[in-house]
Amino acid sequence: MTGGSLGVRMWSYGTLPDINGVIPGDEKFLHSKSLANVRKNSTKMFSGFREKERSLPSIWCRCLGCRKISMLLLIPFALLVFVLGSLAVDKETISLNVDQQIGTLSMVLPYVNGAPSNPGASWIFGKKDKQNDENYLVANILNEDEENRFRIVGSKGAIVLPSNHPCTKFTFPPPPPPNLRRIGPRPCPVCYLPVDQAIASMPSSPSASPVLQNLTYVHDENPIKTEPHGGSDFGGYPSIKQRSNSFDVKESMTVHCGFVKRSKPGLQTGFDFDESDLAELQQFHDIIVASAIFGNYDVIQQPRNVSEEAKKNIPFYMFIDEETEAYIKNKSVLDSSKRVGLWRIVCVRNVPYSDARRNGKVPKLLLHRIFPNVRYSIWIDGKLQLVVDPYQILEKFLWRQNANFAISRHYRRFDVFVEAEANKAAGKYDNSSIDEQVGFYKQEGLTPYSEAKFPITSDVPEGCVLIKEHIPITNLFTCLWFNEVDRFTSRDQLSFAIVRDKIMEKVDWNINMFLDCERRNFVIQTYHRDLLEQMPPPVATVSRRPPALPSMRGRTPGKRITRRRSSSRRHRKAAGGNRDQFLLSTF
Repeated sequence: MTGGSLGVRMWSYGTLPDINGVIPGDEKFLHSKSLANVRKNSTKMFSGFREKERSLPSIWCRCLGCRKISMLLLIPFALLVFVLGSLAVDKETISLNVDQQIGTLSMVLPYVNGAPSNPGASWIFGKKDKQNDENYLVANILNEDEENRFRIVGSKGAIVLPSNHPCTKFTFPPPPPPNLRRIGPRPCPVCYLPVDQAIASMPSSPSASPVLQNLTYVHDENPIKTEPHGGSDFGGYPSIKQRSNSFDVKESMTVHCGFVKRSKPGLQTGFDFDESDLAELQQFHDIIVASAIFGNYDVIQQPRNVSEEAKKNIPFYMFIDEETEAYIKNKSVLDSSKRVGLWRIVCVRNVPYSDARRNGKVPKLLLHRIFPNVRYSIWIDGKLQLVVDPYQILEKFLWRQNANFAISRHYRRFDVFVEAEANKAAGKYDNSSIDEQVGFYKQEGLTPYSEAKFPITSDVPEGCVLIKEHIPITNLFTCLWFNEVDRFTSRDQLSFAIVRDKIMEKVDWNINMFLDCERRNFVIQTYHRDLLEQMPPPVATVSRRPPALPSMRGRTPGKRITRRRSSSRRHRKAAGGNRDQFLLSTF
């Protein structure tokens, strides 16, 4: 304890600190000769002041004790602090800042009866880029009055679960405090029905397709490029006028949708299949799961937690190119059965693009053309591993929501212009092509996301998972989405919103854009092959035996053994010897 601390402590108990032999007094200084004199003099000097202190508080202090008085005063002070703190917390909860609304409150708001209402009532936004925070309004704040400020507004098609539904009382757990949150996207809890109940909830008939009832596709054996914008022989080079007409939704329509050179997809159209595979793809299935790996870019991931009913009734198709086929054959993974675990391998010949990622958009967006006799499909990118039964996924994101198309929103960004800048910064595509595409959309009327689009909650999807019912309106949506990918960049996040919005202007239709954390609940993202091959191999763990107990031979029983602590030099030598013995034991 230092002298300074002693002085403070003495002052707190009523004595005066002695500084250089001088003690401050009543408008004068006293020289301290001894502690007794100081206390005596101070008593005399302050006797008059103590007489003045004989008032009501001092009487209470002597009657009840100063300590009790202090405790009585502390009780109302503590109550006051508690009340003020509660008011501050309530005020902070009501008027959350943007980040809190995004990361905390919106985890609970989307749920009506414990289940999320259809897309309009889903409220989670991705976290906005900092430079654009001030340009956007949070759609959580619907009205100025506090009573309706966080009222949940359901869009058309939004459902309230019946009281006997197993997920009726399901809600998100409360989010952790801000200082305990982990950085980055994470999965969140999802209420799935048991597999047998999910199967029983499958609709017996197709959903109604608004307005559009008959959709056919352009067939042109010799497509010719007539305009400067992009396109391909595979896509047929639709003109700007044809593109505009394709958004005018009518009862019967004919649109470009890939495979234009032949009437039968996969047969001399580009993106061709073997005869045996063509026959397989024409079969009827209620549900399929599909994925693709092109350019040997990913490692095949085997689905987990798949029920026996799904294994029996739901085929899993993996599309690969010849480069990937050669690799997995060389690894003795693929044999004549064309199966790798649950996946039925379908090799694509004569791929239409030199870019492997653009080739992957063909099965991703045009599954309804490859599988003309399928009711439902789940698409997952090749880097993902499915870890939930397909029946449960369809029940949760389509059947329970009365939806026919579902996709997760981006976990961070929800504005196309911000997404474009992020793509440029990350080198996802050449900047001039991105600028050309976004500039074209801007001329067509695309604006930055704002609350004016509510109940639409995002313009940017996390497009690695598509859950779809194959009906005319959803087939039209994916056809037109593919045409944008074929005409402009392969970054499908940039073209999603313009296609969706143009269709929604014409018909009463929407998309279930569910939370990205929910997507991460049923798929696990892995690394691409090039990153996996750069990683060091895992280090083998070697179990070490515990050291043997010291021998008691030659020692007198009951005699205490005193051990001298070894020096640091002896300790280092012993440690080095033990390390050498450990390394030798591993061979």
